[in-house]
Amino acid sequence: MRNVILIVFSIFMLSCGSSKTIRDSKKVIKGDWTLNSISYSETGTYNVTLFNDVSKSCFEGSNWQFIPNNNTGLYTVSKAGCTEGDRYFVFTIQEIDATTGLYNFLLKPTDKKGNSETNQGFRLKLNALSDTNMQWQQTVMVDNKPFSIIMNFTKL
Repeated sequence: MRNVILIVFSIFMLSCGSSKTIRDSKKVIKGDWTLNSISYSETGTYNVTLFNDVSKSCFEGSNWQFIPNNNTGLYTVSKAGCTEGDRYFVFTIQEIDATTGLYNFLLKPTDKKGNSETNQGFRLKLNALSDTNMQWQQTVMVDNKPFSIIMNFTKL
């Protein structure tokens, strides 16, 4: 009886941990990245403020650091004419497709100590992740139609 309880408990504990896909993805995302380009699903000129922070032109060229062991990170805006400096965030990974290893995640701005200044987060879809490239997609509604913002990163 004791062995049965131990086996059931072990299975329960293993099922509560994050999947191998997420663990592997965290290893790949760990480190420093540059946000190279931002594009939109629709053609035209748009005045978009990303993450309620700065414009597309300020975000392009920003440096990002991901620390997956505690799901934190920061990005640094350093373009002249922009509000420069470090911005901190926490992120939560939510697996979608175990076959591709791609998932959604929630990025939530925080202060330097990890405290959320607002209760706002931004849901993003991971479109691609390799050892050198990453692509995010954020979809918002504009005029009752989906509008996607695509962000392309390279690893430093």
